[in-house]
Amino acid sequence: MKNPSERYSQGMETRRSVLGDRHVDKAEASKTEFDVPFQDLITEAAWGHVWSRPQWTKRERSIVTIALLAALGQDEELTMHIRATVNTGATKEDIREALLHVAIYAGVPAANHAIKLTKQVYEELEDEQAA
Repeated sequence: MKNPSERYSQGMETRRSVLGDRHVDKAEASKTEFDVPFQDLITEAAWGHVWSRPQWTKRERSIVTIALLAALGQDEELTMHIRATVNTGATKEDIREALLHVAIYAGVPAANHAIKLTKQVYEELEDEQAA
C-alpha cells in the first residue's frame, strides 16, 4: 500500500504482534495483484479495527477466534491461530475450554477435529522449542 491509512498501519502492527513477523512477511511476499485488495481489507478491518480494539485482550480475542474457526471448520486459519497463541498468551487450558464450548454449541465432530489439529500444532511447537 502506497499511503497506508492509520487503520492499516495499526492493523499491520497488531497482525505482526499476533502472528509474528515471519508469518506476515511470508504472506506479504506472496501477495499478487489479484489479492492485494483482500489483503488490505483484512489488515484494516480484521487486524486494524477488530483485533486492535482495547475492550478485549489479545488472549481473549485469540480464544474467541479459535472457537469460531473450529466451529466453522476453517482448518488452515485454526492452526494459524493456535500457533499464534505463543504471542497472544492464550494457554492450552484456554483453548481446551474453548473447544469444549465448540463441542456443545457447534457439535462434537467439529470439536473433535479441532482438538486433533490443536494437538498436532502443540506437538510442532514443542519440537520447534526443543530444536
